[in-house]
Amino acid sequence: MRIGEQWAVELDGFAKSYPVGWGGLRVRAVEALTLRLPPGQVLGLLGPNGSGKSTTLKALAGLLRPSSGCCRIFGDPAGSDAARSRIGYLPEAVRFATHQSGREFLRYCAGLSSLPDGLATLRIDSVLAWTGLGEAAGRRIATYSKGMRQRLGLAQAVLHDPEVVLLDEPTSGLDPEGRLAVVRLIRELAAQGRTVVFTSHLLAQAEGVCDRLALLGKGRLLASGTVDELLGRFERTPVATSQLEQIYLEKLHGPS
Repeated sequence: MRIGEQWAVELDGFAKSYPVGWGGLRVRAVEALTLRLPPGQVLGLLGPNGSGKSTTLKALAGLLRPSSGCCRIFGDPAGSDAARSRIGYLPEAVRFATHQSGREFLRYCAGLSSLPDGLATLRIDSVLAWTGLGEAAGRRIATYSKGMRQRLGLAQAVLHDPEVVLLDEPTSGLDPEGRLAVVRLIRELAAQGRTVVFTSHLLAQAEGVCDRLALLGKGRLLASGTVDELLGRFERTPVATSQLEQIYLEKLHGPS
C-alpha cells in the first residue's frame, strides 16, 4: 500500500460474543480477528457455516457492534455515518417487497441513500444494465428467479456508487448459470477499482476472483494471505467452469 494511504477495510482484534441462556454464559462467534485490505482489492472470507464469516461482514457493515477490538472503513469506525456512506451491502438472505417491480425497488433504495432524482434515474438505469435486468425492470419481483433476485440485490448494493462492497454468500443456492453470472459481476466490480469483501464456503470459486483470502474456522483466523502465498508452490489457475457446468450451459443456451 502506498505511503499515507488508508486501509479500505481494517479489522483490529475484532471479537464478537453473544449471551447464551440466563447464566451469564457467552458464546464467542469471532475471536481476535485482525485483517487489513488495501483499496481496490478483493478479499474472500472463506469457511464452513458457523466459522464467523457473516458475523464479521455484519460488523463491517455496522450492523453489529464488536465485543472487543474495532472495525474500520477507510479509517472511520464501522457503523459511523462516514463509513456507511462508503459501503454497499448485500445480506445473505435478501428480503424484497415482491409486489414491487425491480425498478420500483431500486427507486426506493435510491431514496434511502438520498440520491437526487436525476442522478437516481441514471444510476438505476446503469445498475439494471450492468446486472442484465434491464428487460425485466418493469416486472414484479415475485416473478424473478433466485438468480435474478440475487442480481437485483447486487444492483442495490452498488446503486449509490460505494467504494467498498460487502457481499454475504452472494452465490448461495444459485444454479451454475446464476453462480457464474454473480462471479462475473464480482470480477467487474474489482476491475472498476472497488474494494470487495465477500463470504463463501466454496474455496475453489474464490481462487479465481480474490486478491487475498482469509480462512476462518470456529471463529478463528486459520490462515490469510494472497492466493499465491496460500497455494505455495502450486500454480494458480484461473477459475473455470467444470465439465458438468459446461454441459449444463451448452444444453441451456447451445454451444458458445
